[in-house]
Amino acid sequence: MEGGKVRVNKEKVRNSARALREGDVLTLRLSRDVRVVRVIGFAERRVSPPQTALLYESLALEK
Repeated sequence: MEGGKVRVNKEKVRNSARALREGDVLTLRLSRDVRVVRVIGFAERRVSPPQTALLYESLALEK
């Protein structure tokens, strides 16, 4: 999260303890890529990557 690499609903995240809700849109700057995802659910405990993928929706960036 250093350097404003994460945004929630277009707002820079400055605290890693930031709470999320269903419907929140996260913008993640990863190396040379930017990913935008919408939270669609939460798991009660840690789950595998394939199960995690069911909890968010990837959104395409408009160019």
